[in-house]
Amino acid sequence: MLRRLQEVFGAAFRWFVLGALGVLMFGCASSFPPAPTVAASPDYRYIIGPGDTVNIIVWRNPELSMTVPVRPDGMIAGPLIEDMPAMGKTPTALGRDMEKALGTFIRDPVVTIIVTVFKGNHSEQVRVVGEASKPQALPYSQNLTVLDVMIAVGGLTDFADGNAATLMRPGEGNQQYRVRLKDLMKRGDISANVDMKPGDVLIIPQSWF
Repeated sequence: MLRRLQEVFGAAFRWFVLGALGVLMFGCASSFPPAPTVAASPDYRYIIGPGDTVNIIVWRNPELSMTVPVRPDGMIAGPLIEDMPAMGKTPTALGRDMEKALGTFIRDPVVTIIVTVFKGNHSEQVRVVGEASKPQALPYSQNLTVLDVMIAVGGLTDFADGNAATLMRPGEGNQQYRVRLKDLMKRGDISANVDMKPGDVLIIPQSWF
């Protein structure tokens, strides 16, 4: 009988501790300000990253035009160019650099860069961790919202505490904001939708109740 009472009280104590932790975590999340609804920058320009595929078009020189992947080291290579840094550049900047490199071989080259497969620079990828169905890193795109991100990761798990989720913004010194994912995803409250910014990390905690 004594052993049975010890087991019951032990289980009750564990649930009490877990519940207290859950309340503490929710309280911390609630202390953050709500995420700004509008955060996208109108002058954003895409930054090339490893894993992207770029289509290089050299005007009047089809033999130099090509479609190449950006290697893990951030470089691309092709005819007349062995190694050209691409990572961290906009397509326009990469085109100007290629014109300078090709100018050694052909007269007045005109280069256009078109990104056809997007992975994005690591520093700009949006990351989702915690209780999402498919936590992952996503390439950032202009006007990306938290609703777009949640659809891409398959929504919340059954154990998610969606309204205790936080948005960490490295571009603002790791400032954290509160986001209402449960209201957005389960209740269809579009007022809970907010803009994402490059490099944002969406953290979805587990519910203890």
